[in-house]
Amino acid sequence: MITRRTMLKAGIGAALPALAAPRAWSGPPPNIVLILADDLGYGDIGTFGSPNIRTPRIDALAAEGLKLTCMYAEPFCGPARAAMMTGCYPIRVAEPGNTKSRHTVLHDREITLAEVLRPAGYTSAMIGKWGLGGHSNNRWRAELLPPSQGFDVHFGTPASNDWPEDIVLLREGRMIEKAPDQAALPRRYADETIEFIRSSADKPFFVYFCPNMPHVALDASAEFRGGSPRGLYGDTIEELDFHVGRIVDEVARLGLANNTYVVFTSDNGPWIVKREDGGSAGPFRSGKASAWEGGFRVPCVIWAPGRIAPGRTSPEIMGLQDFFPTFAALANAAIPSDRVIDGLDSSGFINGDSERSPRNDFAYFLWTHLQAVRQGRWKLHLPRPRDPDWVAPLTPSDHVDPEDAAAIESPMLFDLRSDFGERYDLSREHPDIVANLLGFAESVRADMGDYDRLGRNVRLFDPLDKRPDAPMRVPY
Repeated sequence: MITRRTMLKAGIGAALPALAAPRAWSGPPPNIVLILADDLGYGDIGTFGSPNIRTPRIDALAAEGLKLTCMYAEPFCGPARAAMMTGCYPIRVAEPGNTKSRHTVLHDREITLAEVLRPAGYTSAMIGKWGLGGHSNNRWRAELLPPSQGFDVHFGTPASNDWPEDIVLLREGRMIEKAPDQAALPRRYADETIEFIRSSADKPFFVYFCPNMPHVALDASAEFRGGSPRGLYGDTIEELDFHVGRIVDEVARLGLANNTYVVFTSDNGPWIVKREDGGSAGPFRSGKASAWEGGFRVPCVIWAPGRIAPGRTSPEIMGLQDFFPTFAALANAAIPSDRVIDGLDSSGFINGDSERSPRNDFAYFLWTHLQAVRQGRWKLHLPRPRDPDWVAPLTPSDHVDPEDAAAIESPMLFDLRSDFGERYDLSREHPDIVANLLGFAESVRADMGDYDRLGRNVRLFDPLDKRPDAPMRVPY
């Protein structure tokens, strides 16, 4: 049967009425290199304030391009990758069996950024950790790996590197190696990325490069091990920085710099309870697996010397989901119009046509639980018990310090313009703002749901006898 998905894979999706007309951009479609680090915190990059991790190449990208100080990811890896690939909050996207996994398993009827770019003439590569076909290196769904999600080239692992002895390496969706040397992976990934760029230099390309580190278990090659003042954690980031530089150098050597966007960011905040093996959220509170700023806010730099003026720093809000419509617009590619897309086209903002991002709000979900909302400078944490049952096994949490897992008895309001650490609750001083944000939270719940209700615009692609009243959570 010919479906919309098979038509997209065949490269004829632009003719479908379910695709929205793209915004017209002049000039050739740009190349895109999207680098998503794993568990790298806001404070783990030199230009974002790290005192003891040296990242000269990423710092240079920021100096020569756009440094975003308010990029929102998700609280852990699977949901962040779903947001990046689909342009949606993870709670909205469909999963097999209409369930909602802790680590998003992307339904094959979801449309990825690679699938959107293919009809516009792009060839795409996924290098590194995928994380959307099952959170396991022992069992994964082959039909949900990158070759079935719009990517022409695939080399990497199906999931994270929690247990190095279980890691497998895949090429084009097929296992080629068990327990690869972790210390060698950064260079192997970068080599594969560079080879793909060389082979694709005569046409527009999209590289989605996802290093496995600095997620634990950590490792570094002999060239970098022991070299960072920050220990092994710093070694892994300094080695990643080196390979980011190699990729950028190859783009420049091939004469492609003036028509290429390079993005460097992270999937979530640092795993701070790992202490020396975990990172830093800089000035922000908490880290991975929390709705405090340190869990969601990540470093981000965008380099495009032919399109972005050097030396820009912006505190404007963006989310990972915004890259989906943004790069579609820059590529003159059509995005799906038969479903809600949460991402906002930020191409004008990124390129400097506007100083304001189109995004002024954000919803902080921990799995299926709406825990906070933001509009402008104001963030409201919603009431919740300590260790709520409905996000177990994320609670009781071994990811979050006890202080940051405490119950919230009543709404807490913070001014993120001045209170990065979310220490001064201003709810009593501004009851009108609290009321407005509670109204916004209720609209988010109606649209996308919460732990105890199913939103009207969440996607359920598989047959159902009866639409469930709440998300059907799967604890893995």
